[in-house]
Amino acid sequence: MKFFKLTEYFERLEATTKRLEMFDILAELFREASPEDIDKIIYLSQGQLTPPFEGIEIGMSEKLLVRALSEAANTPTKKIEDLFRHTGDLGLVAEKLITGGQKPDVAQVYKELRTIAETSGKGSVEQKINLLSSLLRGVSAKEAKYIARFVIGRLRLGIGDPTVLEALALSEGDRGLRPELERAYNLCSDLGLVAKTLKTKKIEGVRKFKVHVGYPIRMALCERLPSSEDIISKIGRAAIEAKYDGFRCQVHKDGERIEIFSRNLERTTHMFPEIREAAKALPVKTAIFEGEALAYNETTGELLPFQVTIQRKRKHGIEAIAKEYPLKFFAFELLYADGIDYTEKTYLERRKKLESIIKDNPVIEPAEMFETDDPKEIYKYFEEAVERGLEGVVAKRLDAPYTAGSRNFNWIKLKRSYKGELADTVDVCVVGYFMGKGARARFGIGALLGAVYEPETDTFKTVSKIGSGFTEDEFTELKKMLDAIALKHKHPRVDSVMEADVWVEPKYVVTVTADEITRSPSHTAGKDSEGVGYALRFPRAVGFLRDDKNPEDANTVKEIIEMFEQQRKVKVT
Repeated sequence: MKFFKLTEYFERLEATTKRLEMFDILAELFREASPEDIDKIIYLSQGQLTPPFEGIEIGMSEKLLVRALSEAANTPTKKIEDLFRHTGDLGLVAEKLITGGQKPDVAQVYKELRTIAETSGKGSVEQKINLLSSLLRGVSAKEAKYIARFVIGRLRLGIGDPTVLEALALSEGDRGLRPELERAYNLCSDLGLVAKTLKTKKIEGVRKFKVHVGYPIRMALCERLPSSEDIISKIGRAAIEAKYDGFRCQVHKDGERIEIFSRNLERTTHMFPEIREAAKALPVKTAIFEGEALAYNETTGELLPFQVTIQRKRKHGIEAIAKEYPLKFFAFELLYADGIDYTEKTYLERRKKLESIIKDNPVIEPAEMFETDDPKEIYKYFEEAVERGLEGVVAKRLDAPYTAGSRNFNWIKLKRSYKGELADTVDVCVVGYFMGKGARARFGIGALLGAVYEPETDTFKTVSKIGSGFTEDEFTELKKMLDAIALKHKHPRVDSVMEADVWVEPKYVVTVTADEITRSPSHTAGKDSEGVGYALRFPRAVGFLRDDKNPEDANTVKEIIEMFEQQRKVKVT
């Protein structure tokens, strides 16, 4: 496929506000794509060169793009900067200045972008600028627009993973293929690989996907219930684990090679050198296991809050922060070991093998766990866990497999109890923002529009306007981060009756607390036939944006309704 043809599809996607139309456009694109191109097309359309877990980034700033455009168009940088100030979009600047017209293939453009990304070492900045200016000189104006946006992370098509999976199934003329495509994706976390396999080996090839060390498995998720009695009623005798407030990590061991992936499948190995070294000592050649990494006080043994652990999220100075705040890694799931896929085995089998592997390790230890069918025992342990600064507890069905990428009642979270008000936190996805008024006017942002996820329709339904809980510096940073993913119109996956001043791509999650959940005609979460939905009353942010969570990791509409019902029960009693 010619890259010019791909940009025509990008223009159509950019112009639509309808979710179903987005599916149709993508399905048409996937049908037209060759087996050699389809993986590259999927990566590029999501603003990536590879799956996130490979960690390959283009590594170019707006400033470097300005220099590359200057070289490519033989135009002074000052003129480019003036045009950028006027348009606010370097893609439009590139479209105005670039006049080439060779129309290269997708594979050629992808190869050159990949070369730019992999250029490193001494003199690499100048090399990247030269390579990019050479690429821009050889393309048309429209192609230059999208290349420019891509290299600085401003493509803004907002194509989520569920949307790609739905469109892939649709491209084969059978929406019923979606669960099988999703299963393969859950095991390899590589949409390009799934699509390429579908193109070359059809659905039979997709069905043969297996767990492989080095390919992160999409992490299993919890449902939540309001009481320990409900948990036992739902799953019977259960394993009760402590729910730690740290970084969820998936560790892959292949001999001496260790890789660590985050909840949203980014490679985070460099952040946890002590986990890497500790994993090398485990008595297995290959393994995949999950757990939570937490900073702790070496003197007292006290586990420290997430705000301390998150300081590991940096590129430099890891050794110093590791010395100041060492880590413990509490492993709670074994997914693979020495050729055996443990995702298909029961929780008890997985736990037994995990405990046999992790013995007397100074950094890695099994998460706290006990078995019970007594709700009082669960609640007592829950209270003790919260008192120790933990998030709560997770109950796991003893005979259940590990369901990659799924949220179901095999795992049930019991967090804060309800006392006539919403005492638990809620994760919402930011889908837009409102301009500041009064004292907030100088920030250009006064409140965020938050939404919860509805898996059945792969859409985000609004539930709150969040205007408190952030510092002045954080409001400034929020404006910068959200403007980088701003859209000209509401995203097709967003359902809102409110009109945000600025719409953004569903990308960031923020944790909020609120006084209670109320019924409201202003929001679409759980909207009934009379147009009344659910809303968070007096929501307040707890911490900053959570970039360790995907937008689909936000709480669901169903969970909001369940919280509302439980809150109402407590008020009545």
